[in-house]
Amino acid sequence: MGSFSIWHWLIVLAIVLVVFGTKKLRNIGSDLGGAVKGFKDAMREEQATPKVEDKVHTVEGEVTHTTKSQ
Repeated sequence: MGSFSIWHWLIVLAIVLVVFGTKKLRNIGSDLGGAVKGFKDAMREEQATPKVEDKVHTVEGEVTHTTKSQ
């Protein structure tokens, strides 16, 4: 009673197709696919770039001369 049979899902799919139409559903599917692809590319790009801590270099030295600003 808690789960739907295949016939329930087919009726729901038919109603969705009638309400939205196949062209709009195809556009939604391609937009969703493009968003997922963009997310995967961004994650891959972030893993490929080194972190900020890897780029920082500390230069140590001794101060030999100071001047006062007026």
